[in-house]
Amino acid sequence: MNKPEFDWDDEFGNFLISLPKKDRAVLLDLIDRVETVGLVSAGKVGWVKSITNEKNLYELRSKLGSNIQRGFYFNVEKETYFITHGFTKKTQKTPSREIEKAKRIRNRYLEDKQNGKI
Repeated sequence: MNKPEFDWDDEFGNFLISLPKKDRAVLLDLIDRVETVGLVSAGKVGWVKSITNEKNLYELRSKLGSNIQRGFYFNVEKETYFITHGFTKKTQKTPSREIEKAKRIRNRYLEDKQNGKI
């Protein structure tokens, strides 16, 4: 079974640093668990989910008590994934501005990769 590997840059790293220690630990543990069990199994238990109507855009779903953290990610190649950014979810529906931000970061990353900048 192929296992996913996640990578991220400053946008997601800064989000992690901004979180309280327990929330940060829960989110990092979630990433480790997803890498261990794979995306199919992680999806079955609700740890990851595709973003409706978006190609190659997904979310990591972390929760500690009433604190809900999300991280958007996309597939770079084979089993390599890139986490665009994270946010604390405060409403039932995922804010469209967060989806748009993830799309901008994904598109910039893929363009830079295609142009040999990465």
